[in-house]
Amino acid sequence: MSLRPAAALAALLVVLPWTAPGAAPAARVALADCRLPHPAGLATVPARCGSVNVPENPAESGGRRITLRVAVVPALDRRSEREPLFIVSGGPGQAATDFYAAYASAFATIQRTRDLVLLDQRGTGGSNPLDCDFPDDVDTTRYSPDLLRQLSAQCRQALRGRPEFYTTSVAVQDLDRVRVALGYERIALYGISYGTRVVQHYVRRFPSSVHAVVLDGVVAPGEALGVETPFDSQRALDAMFRRCEREAACAKAFPDLARRFDELRGRLADQPVKLTLPDPANAEPREVEFGNAQLVGAVRLLNYQSATTALLPLLLDRASRGDYAPLAGQLLLIGRSLDSQIAYGMNAAVACTEDVPGYSTVNRDSLARTYFGTTQVDGLLALCDGWPRGVVDADFAQPLRSAVPALLLSGEFDPVTPPRSGEAAAKGFADARHVVVRGQGHGQITEPCAARVVASFLDLGTARGLDASCLDAAGPAPFFVDAAGPTP
Repeated sequence: MSLRPAAALAALLVVLPWTAPGAAPAARVALADCRLPHPAGLATVPARCGSVNVPENPAESGGRRITLRVAVVPALDRRSEREPLFIVSGGPGQAATDFYAAYASAFATIQRTRDLVLLDQRGTGGSNPLDCDFPDDVDTTRYSPDLLRQLSAQCRQALRGRPEFYTTSVAVQDLDRVRVALGYERIALYGISYGTRVVQHYVRRFPSSVHAVVLDGVVAPGEALGVETPFDSQRALDAMFRRCEREAACAKAFPDLARRFDELRGRLADQPVKLTLPDPANAEPREVEFGNAQLVGAVRLLNYQSATTALLPLLLDRASRGDYAPLAGQLLLIGRSLDSQIAYGMNAAVACTEDVPGYSTVNRDSLARTYFGTTQVDGLLALCDGWPRGVVDADFAQPLRSAVPALLLSGEFDPVTPPRSGEAAAKGFADARHVVVRGQGHGQITEPCAARVVASFLDLGTARGLDASCLDAAGPAPFFVDAAGPTP
């Protein structure tokens, strides 16, 4: 995690009355036709957009109020009375409307019979975003703790809200207000990454309102997100190196890659290089520094998903031979995408309250042996120094005990929410199925047949007897051995 600027979404369209199909009689919410833009500007998705007004501090109904952005993608079958699916995105700090616009096709099967509901969590997107206006090159691994504390204080002073009221415990209350405002009696929920924490806490607070939940890339209750990431990322990278060694084409093209990666880290730590690359936003030449911090960032982000992990051996091989531009260019591209989607003030509001306090117990000697090292943890501890303690329910970190049906999805090589987190979370549900998808990284909803499995689970209303065998055919994307792509 780093603290970088993130752009807010456009204002809401003019709204007109609309009622959810198949919903129990309840309050109405004003919605109007709108288009949700893809985060990269590739397309737009039709929806019905509106807003819900809530108190910033739930304990002060007469105090400052904020507006939450809501979008509904209606079921294609307008006669369907099945429970809607609320989609809860990750980050923390990503707007649900951004996530859905980027992956709408993955939910097409579910949308046939269910409304899809998108609430930009408070502090993100169109829901009073908490953005930090920092220079593009601010990164926790490159700055002294004192400077990070100074930048963090500047961020807090510029926020358009009190960050202590932008935590998970408050966000689940917003979710239920939106459920009521849209007139739904019971709902299903899909959460991705940090969103799985939100979904599980909603189940804890409002169990009678939940039909079933899908947790994709699971954070278990009580787990400090990120404290184990350096170790999990190292394991995922080591698995990538071992797979390359086992596959003849990869081993031949990129011999002894793990050793050369370690040498590359040392070389860049001693002497970062200056590069001129085209800016992803406008193709104008941009001067960038590429050192060990940037190498770590590029490897971490590319190793999130199988499709980009497939590029890593080729890019690391080129960098080890002195051609840094391809790897640096990938970091620039991914970093720009993150900056446009993540509200880093909201990210810090959650992380500094719910996660980073647990970082102080990490074994620094063990951490130093990972390719991450200690700099990221040290930087985050500095960034959170001075952040106010946010609202946390007394039972927030307690194990969950629920009868709500749950489908949990994990990637075998997920570097941030590995299968063991899914296993731990599954114990909290009496009716649960945990599926580990072979060869995959973070997030499974885009896997072929994953949406079909999710739709079947929601229709069954139980994990018992669920057929998820089609996911057994999944496997890692083949490695690129040159610029032309993988071997046949």
